[in-house]
Amino acid sequence: MAASEDGAGARPTALFAAGDISKRIESLAGDIARAMGPDFVLLCVLNGAFIFTADLARALAARGCRPRIEFASFKSYGSSTESSGRVRLVGEFPGNLAGERVLLVDDILDTGRTLLTARMMVEDAGAETVATCVLLDKPARREAPVEADYVGFAIDDVFVVGYGIDYAEKFRYLPDLAHISG
Repeated sequence: MAASEDGAGARPTALFAAGDISKRIESLAGDIARAMGPDFVLLCVLNGAFIFTADLARALAARGCRPRIEFASFKSYGSSTESSGRVRLVGEFPGNLAGERVLLVDDILDTGRTLLTARMMVEDAGAETVATCVLLDKPARREAPVEADYVGFAIDDVFVVGYGIDYAEKFRYLPDLAHISG
């Protein structure tokens, strides 16, 4: 990945290449397919997890899974590299989760507030079971009592972009995962 700067001087530095991400998703899909079976709801936390969810859904389909894909959008960062500490639902939450087995998919498990909030909402919606899957886990930043059932990569406390993840709505297009350095 070629490093480029945005208008504010943020520079992405390579962390995980697209090929490594793809291999890890294939492995996750095998684990998830064995545990979840063919029919479940795959609930994508927008916006950062959209590419991860799409690739994971295709890898699951290759293993005979037929997930129904739903979306929910939460915000806590805005245009900063630090969470505001408040998680808010943007738009509507899927209303047809009662009695379903749900795989909740997010991009990064950081403070844990978003994943915990989303998980509680899925449980409150009457889901039969809820499993969680994140592309990245930053255990050093955890503030909420939550762990993911499936983790792509554990990372240090760096701000990550690419593969759908943004910094102030920039860098989502990068095929690799990179961290921002000033």
